[in-house]
Amino acid sequence: MLIQLPADTVPSEITPRAVFDKRREFLKGLAGTALAAALPKSACAGEKFSATLKSPWSTTETPTPYKSVTTYNNFYEFGTEKTDPAQLAQRMKTRPWQISIEGLVKHQKSFAIDDLIKMAPLEERIYRMRCVEGWSMVIPWLGLPLATLLKHVEPQGATKYVEFISAADPKTMPGVASAVLDWPYLEGLRLDEAMHPLTILAVGLYGEVLPNQNGAPLRLVVPWKYGFKGAKSIVKIRLTDREPWTAWMKAGPREYGFYSNVNPAVDHPRWSQATERRIGEFAKRRTLPFNGYAEQVAGLYTGMDLQKFF
Repeated sequence: MLIQLPADTVPSEITPRAVFDKRREFLKGLAGTALAAALPKSACAGEKFSATLKSPWSTTETPTPYKSVTTYNNFYEFGTEKTDPAQLAQRMKTRPWQISIEGLVKHQKSFAIDDLIKMAPLEERIYRMRCVEGWSMVIPWLGLPLATLLKHVEPQGATKYVEFISAADPKTMPGVASAVLDWPYLEGLRLDEAMHPLTILAVGLYGEVLPNQNGAPLRLVVPWKYGFKGAKSIVKIRLTDREPWTAWMKAGPREYGFYSNVNPAVDHPRWSQATERRIGEFAKRRTLPFNGYAEQVAGLYTGMDLQKFF
Protein backbone atom coordinates (compact mmCIF):
# COMPACT_ATOMS: atom_id res chain seq x y z
CA MET A 1 0.00 0.00 0.00
CA LEU A 2 1.03 3.59 -0.45
CA ILE A 3 0.63 6.60 1.78
CA GLN A 4 0.56 10.30 1.09
CA LEU A 5 3.98 11.93 0.92
CA PRO A 6 4.36 14.99 3.15
CA ALA A 7 4.23 18.27 1.25
CA ASP A 8 7.75 19.28 2.27
CA THR A 9 9.36 16.19 0.73
CA VAL A 10 11.04 16.69 -2.62
CA PRO A 11 10.63 13.74 -5.03
CA SER A 12 14.30 13.90 -5.97
CA GLU A 13 15.19 13.02 -2.37
CA ILE A 14 13.70 9.59 -2.94
CA THR A 15 14.20 8.65 -6.58
CA PRO A 16 15.29 10.96 -9.43
CA ARG A 17 12.19 12.69 -10.77
CA ALA A 18 13.39 12.24 -14.34
CA VAL A 19 13.35 8.48 -13.87
CA PHE A 20 9.68 8.45 -12.92
CA ASP A 21 8.71 10.91 -15.62
CA LYS A 22 10.28 8.70 -18.25
CA ARG A 23 8.68 5.57 -16.87
CA ARG A 24 5.23 7.07 -17.40
CA GLU A 25 5.73 7.55 -21.13
CA PHE A 26 3.42 4.75 -22.15
CA LEU A 27 3.53 5.34 -25.90
CA LYS A 28 7.30 5.34 -25.89
CA GLY A 29 7.20 1.93 -24.28
CA LEU A 30 4.83 0.61 -26.90
CA ALA A 31 7.15 1.82 -29.62
CA GLY A 32 9.81 -0.40 -28.13
CA THR A 33 7.92 -3.49 -29.25
CA ALA A 34 9.09 -2.81 -32.78
CA LEU A 35 12.64 -3.50 -31.63
CA ALA A 36 11.96 -7.09 -30.68
CA ALA A 37 12.94 -8.69 -33.97
CA ALA A 38 16.27 -6.85 -34.04
CA LEU A 39 17.36 -7.61 -30.48
CA PRO A 40 20.11 -10.14 -29.73
CA LYS A 41 18.96 -13.45 -28.30
CA SER A 42 20.23 -15.06 -25.09
CA ALA A 43 21.37 -18.67 -25.10
CA CYS A 44 18.05 -20.04 -23.82
CA ALA A 45 15.74 -17.61 -25.62
CA GLY A 46 12.91 -19.36 -27.43
CA GLU A 47 13.58 -22.74 -25.77
CA LYS A 48 10.26 -24.43 -25.09
CA PHE A 49 9.24 -26.38 -22.01
CA SER A 50 7.98 -29.79 -23.07
CA ALA A 51 5.47 -30.51 -20.32
CA THR A 52 3.46 -28.03 -18.28
CA LEU A 53 0.20 -28.06 -16.37
CA LYS A 54 -2.66 -25.62 -16.78
CA SER A 55 -3.39 -23.96 -13.48
CA PRO A 56 -6.85 -23.35 -11.98
CA TRP A 57 -5.44 -20.08 -10.56
CA SER A 58 -5.27 -18.48 -14.01
CA THR A 59 -7.35 -15.53 -15.10
CA THR A 60 -9.46 -15.88 -18.23
CA GLU A 61 -8.37 -12.47 -19.50
CA THR A 62 -6.51 -12.22 -22.81
CA PRO A 63 -2.73 -12.23 -22.33
CA THR A 64 -0.68 -9.21 -23.34
CA PRO A 65 1.20 -9.81 -26.63
CA TYR A 66 4.58 -11.51 -26.24
CA LYS A 67 6.49 -8.64 -27.83
CA SER A 68 5.11 -6.15 -25.34
CA VAL A 69 5.81 -8.45 -22.40
CA THR A 70 9.44 -8.88 -23.47
CA THR A 71 10.31 -5.32 -24.56
CA TYR A 72 8.53 -3.09 -22.00
CA ASN A 73 10.20 -3.95 -18.73
CA ASN A 74 11.33 -2.66 -15.35
CA PHE A 75 14.72 -4.17 -14.53
CA TYR A 76 16.91 -1.47 -13.02
CA GLU A 77 20.01 -3.65 -13.06
CA PHE A 78 20.04 -2.90 -16.80
CA GLY A 79 18.84 0.70 -16.73
CA THR A 80 15.82 2.83 -15.90
CA GLU A 81 14.29 3.07 -19.38
CA LYS A 82 11.60 0.55 -20.32
CA THR A 83 13.58 -0.53 -23.39
CA ASP A 84 16.94 -0.92 -21.60
CA PRO A 85 16.47 -4.50 -20.32
CA ALA A 86 15.62 -6.02 -23.70
CA GLN A 87 18.62 -4.30 -25.28
CA LEU A 88 21.18 -4.79 -22.51
CA ALA A 89 20.29 -7.98 -20.64
CA GLN A 90 21.46 -10.46 -23.26
CA ARG A 91 25.04 -10.48 -21.94
CA MET A 92 23.88 -12.01 -18.67
CA LYS A 93 24.60 -15.75 -18.52
CA THR A 94 21.84 -17.76 -16.87
CA ARG A 95 23.51 -21.18 -17.12
CA PRO A 96 25.04 -22.38 -14.89
CA TRP A 97 23.05 -20.70 -12.08
CA GLN A 98 22.77 -21.58 -8.41
CA ILE A 99 20.08 -20.56 -5.91
CA SER A 100 20.93 -20.96 -2.22
CA ILE A 101 18.30 -21.30 0.51
CA GLU A 102 19.51 -20.35 3.97
CA GLY A 103 18.60 -18.80 7.31
CA LEU A 104 15.95 -20.24 9.62
CA VAL A 105 15.53 -23.55 7.84
CA LYS A 106 16.10 -27.14 8.90
CA HIS A 107 18.01 -27.96 5.69
CA GLN A 108 20.13 -25.26 4.07
CA LYS A 109 20.41 -26.17 0.41
CA SER A 110 21.68 -24.93 -2.92
CA PHE A 111 19.92 -25.78 -6.18
CA ALA A 112 21.08 -25.56 -9.76
CA ILE A 113 18.34 -23.84 -11.74
CA ASP A 114 17.70 -26.87 -13.93
CA ASP A 115 17.38 -29.16 -10.89
CA LEU A 116 14.95 -26.72 -9.30
CA ILE A 117 12.84 -26.75 -12.45
CA LYS A 118 12.58 -30.55 -12.18
CA MET A 119 11.43 -30.37 -8.57
CA ALA A 120 7.74 -30.18 -9.45
CA PRO A 121 5.62 -30.07 -12.60
CA LEU A 122 5.69 -26.57 -14.02
CA GLU A 123 2.35 -24.79 -14.14
CA GLU A 124 1.15 -22.14 -16.54
CA ARG A 125 -0.30 -19.30 -14.47
CA ILE A 126 -1.99 -16.51 -16.43
CA TYR A 127 -1.81 -13.61 -13.99
CA ARG A 128 -2.81 -9.97 -14.02
CA MET A 129 0.29 -7.89 -13.22
CA ARG A 130 0.01 -4.28 -12.01
CA CYS A 131 2.83 -1.75 -11.94
CA VAL A 132 2.88 1.12 -9.46
CA GLU A 133 3.18 3.67 -12.30
CA GLY A 134 -0.32 2.85 -13.55
CA TRP A 135 0.23 0.30 -16.32
CA SER A 136 -0.64 -3.36 -16.32
CA MET A 137 -0.27 -6.58 -18.28
CA VAL A 138 -1.67 -10.11 -18.34
CA ILE A 139 1.22 -12.57 -18.50
CA PRO A 140 1.20 -16.37 -18.94
CA TRP A 141 3.98 -17.33 -16.53
CA LEU A 142 5.49 -20.78 -16.14
CA GLY A 143 6.69 -21.71 -12.71
CA LEU A 144 6.37 -23.68 -9.52
CA PRO A 145 4.72 -22.66 -6.25
CA LEU A 146 7.22 -21.07 -3.91
CA ALA A 147 5.72 -23.22 -1.15
CA THR A 148 7.03 -26.32 -2.94
CA LEU A 149 10.60 -25.10 -2.60
CA LEU A 150 10.20 -23.92 0.98
CA LYS A 151 8.78 -27.26 2.06
CA HIS A 152 12.01 -28.89 0.86
CA VAL A 153 14.09 -26.84 3.29
CA GLU A 154 11.53 -26.91 6.16
CA PRO A 155 11.20 -23.43 7.70
CA GLN A 156 11.90 -23.32 11.44
CA GLY A 157 9.23 -22.25 13.90
CA ALA A 158 10.76 -18.79 14.37
CA THR A 159 10.50 -17.97 10.66
CA LYS A 160 8.26 -14.99 9.91
CA TYR A 161 9.64 -13.59 6.65
CA VAL A 162 11.33 -14.65 3.43
CA GLU A 163 14.01 -12.49 1.73
CA PHE A 164 14.89 -12.66 -1.95
CA ILE A 165 18.31 -11.43 -3.10
CA SER A 166 18.96 -10.78 -6.77
CA ALA A 167 22.17 -10.98 -8.78
CA ALA A 168 24.20 -7.76 -9.06
CA ASP A 169 27.00 -8.40 -11.52
CA PRO A 170 28.66 -5.15 -12.66
CA LYS A 171 30.23 -6.95 -15.63
CA THR A 172 26.88 -7.79 -17.22
CA MET A 173 24.46 -5.46 -15.41
CA PRO A 174 25.37 -1.84 -16.21
CA GLY A 175 22.59 -0.46 -14.04
CA VAL A 176 24.24 -1.52 -10.78
CA ALA A 177 26.82 1.21 -11.31
CA SER A 178 24.07 3.75 -10.64
CA ALA A 179 22.90 4.95 -7.23
CA VAL A 180 19.20 4.64 -8.04
CA LEU A 181 18.92 1.67 -5.66
CA ASP A 182 21.04 -0.03 -3.03
CA TRP A 183 22.41 -3.16 -4.69
CA PRO A 184 21.89 -6.07 -4.66
CA TYR A 185 18.14 -5.81 -5.09
CA LEU A 186 16.37 -7.24 -2.07
CA GLU A 187 12.68 -8.01 -1.64
CA GLY A 188 10.63 -9.81 0.96
CA LEU A 189 7.36 -11.45 1.88
CA ARG A 190 5.73 -12.52 5.09
CA LEU A 191 5.93 -16.32 5.42
CA ASP A 192 2.19 -16.83 4.94
CA GLU A 193 2.32 -14.70 1.78
CA ALA A 194 5.24 -16.75 0.51
CA MET A 195 3.39 -20.00 1.19
CA HIS A 196 0.16 -18.86 -0.48
CA PRO A 197 -0.60 -20.97 -3.58
CA LEU A 198 -0.78 -17.87 -5.81
CA THR A 199 2.90 -17.09 -5.12
CA ILE A 200 5.22 -18.68 -7.66
CA LEU A 201 8.82 -18.77 -8.77
CA ALA A 202 8.64 -18.20 -12.51
CA VAL A 203 11.12 -19.80 -14.89
CA GLY A 204 9.32 -19.05 -18.14
CA LEU A 205 6.54 -17.24 -19.95
CA TYR A 206 4.47 -18.01 -23.02
CA GLY A 207 5.69 -21.62 -22.85
CA GLU A 208 9.35 -20.60 -23.24
CA VAL A 209 12.35 -20.26 -20.96
CA LEU A 210 12.20 -16.90 -19.20
CA PRO A 211 13.93 -14.20 -21.30
CA ASN A 212 16.79 -12.39 -19.59
CA GLN A 213 14.95 -9.07 -19.61
CA ASN A 214 12.04 -10.62 -17.68
CA GLY A 215 14.19 -11.84 -14.79
CA ALA A 216 15.86 -15.04 -16.00
CA PRO A 217 16.44 -17.63 -14.88
CA LEU A 218 14.22 -17.32 -11.80
CA ARG A 219 11.94 -14.54 -10.55
CA LEU A 220 9.29 -14.06 -7.92
CA VAL A 221 5.68 -13.49 -9.02
CA VAL A 222 3.09 -12.31 -6.47
CA PRO A 223 0.09 -11.21 -8.54
CA TRP A 224 -1.85 -9.29 -5.86
CA LYS A 225 1.10 -6.94 -5.23
CA TYR A 226 2.71 -4.22 -7.32
CA GLY A 227 5.24 -5.51 -9.82
CA PHE A 228 8.35 -4.22 -8.04
CA LYS A 229 7.81 -6.95 -5.41
CA GLY A 230 8.83 -9.50 -8.06
CA ALA A 231 12.56 -9.89 -7.45
CA LYS A 232 14.35 -10.95 -10.64
CA SER A 233 17.40 -13.14 -11.33
CA ILE A 234 17.30 -14.53 -7.79
CA VAL A 235 20.50 -16.02 -6.38
CA LYS A 236 19.59 -16.37 -2.70
CA ILE A 237 16.49 -16.93 -0.58
CA ARG A 238 16.84 -16.34 3.15
CA LEU A 239 14.28 -17.16 5.84
CA THR A 240 14.33 -14.82 8.82
CA ASP A 241 12.42 -13.65 11.89
CA ARG A 242 12.81 -9.96 10.95
CA GLU A 243 10.94 -7.91 8.37
CA PRO A 244 13.32 -7.29 5.44
CA TRP A 245 14.30 -3.71 4.63
CA THR A 246 13.72 -3.98 0.91
CA ALA A 247 15.40 -2.12 -1.96
CA TRP A 248 12.50 0.24 -2.63
CA MET A 249 11.85 0.80 1.08
CA LYS A 250 15.45 2.02 1.36
CA ALA A 251 15.05 4.24 -1.70
CA GLY A 252 11.74 5.77 -0.63
CA PRO A 253 10.36 4.61 2.72
CA ARG A 254 7.45 7.06 2.56
CA GLU A 255 6.46 5.88 -0.92
CA TYR A 256 7.16 2.14 -0.95
CA GLY A 257 6.08 0.02 1.99
CA PHE A 258 6.84 -3.59 2.78
CA TYR A 259 3.44 -5.02 1.85
CA SER A 260 2.90 -3.21 -1.47
CA ASN A 261 -0.55 -4.70 -2.00
CA VAL A 262 -2.56 -3.14 -4.82
CA ASN A 263 -4.96 -0.68 -3.19
CA PRO A 264 -6.77 1.67 -5.59
CA ALA A 265 -8.11 3.67 -2.66
CA VAL A 266 -4.64 4.88 -1.64
CA ASP A 267 -2.93 7.25 -4.05
CA HIS A 268 0.75 7.30 -4.78
CA PRO A 269 2.10 10.69 -3.65
CA ARG A 270 2.41 11.81 -7.27
CA TRP A 271 -0.41 10.04 -9.06
CA SER A 272 -3.66 8.21 -8.53
CA GLN A 273 -3.82 4.42 -8.30
CA ALA A 274 -7.56 4.31 -8.96
CA THR A 275 -7.15 3.46 -12.65
CA GLU A 276 -4.66 1.63 -14.83
CA ARG A 277 -3.85 1.31 -18.49
CA ARG A 278 -3.38 -2.18 -19.87
CA ILE A 279 -0.45 -2.32 -22.28
CA GLY A 280 -1.88 -2.47 -25.79
CA GLU A 281 -5.07 -0.61 -24.84
CA PHE A 282 -5.76 3.12 -24.99
CA ALA A 283 -8.62 3.46 -22.51
CA LYS A 284 -7.97 3.25 -18.79
CA ARG A 285 -9.73 0.72 -16.58
CA ARG A 286 -10.61 0.70 -12.89
CA THR A 287 -7.94 -0.79 -10.65
CA LEU A 288 -9.20 -3.73 -8.60
CA PRO A 289 -8.35 -4.21 -4.92
CA PHE A 290 -5.51 -6.72 -4.53
CA ASN A 291 -5.28 -6.55 -8.34
CA GLY A 292 -8.45 -8.64 -8.61
CA TYR A 293 -7.30 -11.37 -6.22
CA ALA A 294 -9.14 -10.13 -3.11
CA GLU A 295 -11.24 -13.29 -2.81
CA GLN A 296 -8.08 -15.39 -2.55
CA VAL A 297 -5.82 -13.19 -0.41
CA ALA A 298 -7.77 -10.58 1.57
CA GLY A 299 -7.93 -12.96 4.51
CA LEU A 300 -4.16 -12.68 4.92
CA TYR A 301 -4.65 -9.10 6.11
CA THR A 302 -7.70 -9.39 8.37
CA GLY A 303 -7.59 -6.72 11.07
CA MET A 304 -4.72 -4.79 9.47
CA ASP A 305 -4.87 -1.09 8.65
CA LEU A 306 -4.01 -1.29 4.96
CA GLN A 307 -3.15 2.40 4.77
CA LYS A 308 -0.73 2.18 7.69
CA PHE A 309 0.73 -1.15 6.53
CA PHE A 310 1.08 -0.14 2.90
